[in-house]
Amino acid sequence: MESKKKKSVEISKDEKLKIIKWDDFQQELARLSSLSSALNEANHNKSLIQDKLNYHLQLEEESLSRSNKLDEMREKLEARKLVMGNMSMQSKVVQEKSKKQEEQLNSEIRSLLMAGTSLSVASRSLQEANNSLGGERGYVHLRNLQKLLRVRQQFMVSQISLLYPVKLVTGQTREQELDSFSSSSKSGNPSGLKPLDAGSLTISGLHLTVLPFKKMSFFTDKKEVQSSATALGYVAHAVSLIAFYLEIPLRYPLRLGGSRTYICDYAPSVEPTSSDFTSISLPSSSSKPMEFPLFLEGQDTTRSAYAVFLLNKDLEQLLNFIGVESLGPRHVLANLKELLNNILSPEYINT
Repeated sequence: MESKKKKSVEISKDEKLKIIKWDDFQQELARLSSLSSALNEANHNKSLIQDKLNYHLQLEEESLSRSNKLDEMREKLEARKLVMGNMSMQSKVVQEKSKKQEEQLNSEIRSLLMAGTSLSVASRSLQEANNSLGGERGYVHLRNLQKLLRVRQQFMVSQISLLYPVKLVTGQTREQELDSFSSSSKSGNPSGLKPLDAGSLTISGLHLTVLPFKKMSFFTDKKEVQSSATALGYVAHAVSLIAFYLEIPLRYPLRLGGSRTYICDYAPSVEPTSSDFTSISLPSSSSKPMEFPLFLEGQDTTRSAYAVFLLNKDLEQLLNFIGVESLGPRHVLANLKELLNNILSPEYINT
């Protein structure tokens, strides 16, 4: 079996072997040499091509990486362009706002300059006014003029006190001036002194009795009613003259008519009653005034009592103007006497 195998191996080797003759050996050797050189050249070319291929592949990889980088750079550039666009829009908005603020600031600066100019003019005017007040015709001159005016007012009011003297009745036949009301007092009723009853005072010798204005009956003395109406007419005339001399517009104007005098209320808030006279409205130029009689009209005492209340309010207004408090809502003659005494006092000129 082994011999058979050896023979088959030798036969296969013999089949692969090529027998060359000696004459052809040179040619075959040259051919093999050329084939070997061609093979070497082919291998060299192959290596060159392989190197070129590797180089081109490397270049392709580099170009691909560069392309990717370029794409990334383009994306970044687009993002930056977008950011720059947004920033440009914001800068335009900020620029517009800054222009508006600049215009506003310019207008404010102009207004401040105008205000500064006005302030300087006002300051100069004030300085000139201070200089004029400090001069010969300044505050001292004004005080002198005021004293002269008050002296003149005091003289005119003294004529009123002579025309309508208000006196205190101490007995049936004896009268004396109301000295208990201090003329130097500027606080109204002195402490500890009770206001006198209205029936103890007279104006030009007439008593003022408020009772008939609150309660009217068949047995009421008509002479007493007429005397009280005349006294109220005297008081109204005296109040009107004093207000005119002191240049004070009365809150409740008077329509003089002697014993038939009326007082006006421009805006009574409620219908007046004999028991409540505390709600008084301020006068209005657009509303129609209502007139209330300072005398009795028939049996209706409500309107007359309200008129006496308004007259006392005018007296209170005059007292408050010179810095004196009223003696009370039911003391018409006492308030008038207090008003006269305070105006005729020396302190009135120096205040």
